[in-house]
Amino acid sequence: MIDLHTHSNFSDGTDTPAELINKAHAAGLTTIALTDHDTVAGWDEAQEWLRPGLDLVLGSEISCQTDDGISVHMLGLLFDPKNQALRTMMAATRDNRVGRMHKIIARLTAAGYEISMEDVEAELSDGATLGRPHLADALISKGYMKSREEVFAEVLHNDSPFYVAHYSPTPEVAIAHIKAAGGVAVIAHAMSSLRGRVVSPESFESYVAAGLDGIEVFHRDHTAENRELLVGVAAEFDLVTTGASDYHGNGKLNQLAEFHTAPAEFERLESRANQRRVVRATKR
Repeated sequence: MIDLHTHSNFSDGTDTPAELINKAHAAGLTTIALTDHDTVAGWDEAQEWLRPGLDLVLGSEISCQTDDGISVHMLGLLFDPKNQALRTMMAATRDNRVGRMHKIIARLTAAGYEISMEDVEAELSDGATLGRPHLADALISKGYMKSREEVFAEVLHNDSPFYVAHYSPTPEVAIAHIKAAGGVAVIAHAMSSLRGRVVSPESFESYVAAGLDGIEVFHRDHTAENRELLVGVAAEFDLVTTGASDYHGNGKLNQLAEFHTAPAEFERLESRANQRRVVRATKR
C-alpha cells in the first residue's frame, strides 16, 4: 500500500517521524510520503528509522493561495532539498505564520479568550512549522474545547472572525518551484469544501500549464461526486491520480492507509521527477 500524504510533529502532526515510520510498518505500508507543511525538517529522522520493506518518499505540503484568496495545498514530492529557490519560498511562508499567529491571538484575546503566544509555543515541537492546529492544542490545554475538530468548527475555520490570511505563493508559483527543483507536484484535497472555498475545475488548466503532475483524488474529505469530477479532470489533462490518508497522528481522525495510491499510478508519478529519489532502507 502506498500513502503519499502524512504529517509528523515537525508540522501539525503528533507523531515524531520515527513514530510515523514505525506505525507505517505496522500498518503494512510499502511506501509512505512525509509531507510536513512548508518544511523538510523531519526528513533526516524519517530516513534514520526506515527499515527494509518500507520505501520513503520525501516531500512537503506547500501552502498556496489563489489570486482571489482560495487556500490551496500543493504536495511537492521527490524534489531536491538543496534547491535554494524552493527553500526560500517555504521559509518565507513559515516566517509569515508567526505574524499571522500573533494577529489571530490578538483577535481571540479581544473576544475574551485567555491565550498567549507562549501558550501556543508550548504546544510546538522543536523546529516544527507553526500552524493553527498548535493554537487549537493550546485552547484545548486551557480547557476551552476538547478536540481540534471542535476548535476549528467553532473558532478557527476560514470564515471565522478570528481567521487571518497569510502570505502564500500562488499554486502556479509553487508548482513551478517544485518542478524547477526536479520534483513532482500533486494538488491535495482540491475539492474539500469543509475547509472553505475550493478551486473550480477550470482552474486546472493554469495548474497544468505550470507543470502539475497529479491530483489527490482519494481523500476522506472528498465525496463520491468530488472523486468522480477529479478523475475526469485527471483524464482530461493526463494527470496522475493519487490517494492518501493525510495522517496527523492524534491531531485528526485520519488513519494511515485509509486511502492509498495504485502502484501503477505511483510509477507514473515517480517517472515525472528528474531523478529517482525514493529512499530505500539499508539493512538495519
